[in-house]
Amino acid sequence: PIQKIPNYLENINDTTGNGEIKTPDLKIQKNDLLSIQIISLSLNPEKSDVPYNQPSVGGSAEGGAPGYLVDNNGDIIHHRLGVLHAEGLTKSELSAEIKKRLREPVELLKDPTVIIRINNFKVTVLGQVGHEGVLNVPGERLTVLEAIGLAGGITEFRKKSNLKIHREADGKRETGMIDLTSKDIFDSPYYYLRQNDVLIIESTNQRFKDAEQTRVIQKISFAFTLVTVAATIASIFIRN
Repeated sequence: PIQKIPNYLENINDTTGNGEIKTPDLKIQKNDLLSIQIISLSLNPEKSDVPYNQPSVGGSAEGGAPGYLVDNNGDIIHHRLGVLHAEGLTKSELSAEIKKRLREPVELLKDPTVIIRINNFKVTVLGQVGHEGVLNVPGERLTVLEAIGLAGGITEFRKKSNLKIHREADGKRETGMIDLTSKDIFDSPYYYLRQNDVLIIESTNQRFKDAEQTRVIQKISFAFTLVTVAATIASIFIRN
C-alpha cells in the first residue's frame, strides 16, 4: 500500500520575518559529561591557565572521552578547584561560579574566560518512526522536528497531534505534549529538546483496527481451510 505523507506544520501560514527565535538555556543534569576550558590573559608562568585544563581524573565517558562527569550528588570534581555543584545550573551560571573560584579569595588567574560544553548530549526517540533509538547530538541544540528527521521520519500510523516528551527537570520527571500541526509549536517549551529527553510517537487507533482486522481475517482463513480439508477428507471416505 502507498504510505501517506505526514503533514507537518499544516496549520501554519506564511509568517516570514515574524517571531523571535528563543533557544532556551540548557540546565546541567546528573550524568552530563562537561568539557571545561579555562583561558587567561596572564603571561605570567606562575599564573598560567595550562594546569587548569587537564582532564579530570576518572571523569571519562564511554570510550574514554575526557571531561567532568556530574555525579549523583549533582557535583563535579575539578582537578584544581575541587568540588563544584553543577546540577540545575546553566552553563553560564557554572562558568560564573568557576570564575569566582579563580578570583576569590586569591586571584589564581587574571581575567579568566571559561568555556563549557556538554559532551554527551543525547535524546531517545521511540514509536512510529523510521528507526527507533538514541540520537547522539554533536551540538547542544535539537528540535522535535530535527529529532524526527534524524530518526527517519514518522510513519503513516502516527499520532502527529500529541507527541509525548518525557523529561527530567530540577530533579523531577515530567511529561509534555506537542502538536506537530499546531501554529504554536515553536512556542512550546518542548519544541527544543533537552539532553536525555525521550520522545514518543504513539500509534493511531487505525493501526490497532487494521491489526485486529488482519487477525480476524487470518482466523477466518484458517477456519475456512480446516473446513475445506475436512470436507475433502469426508468426500474421500464417502467415495471409498
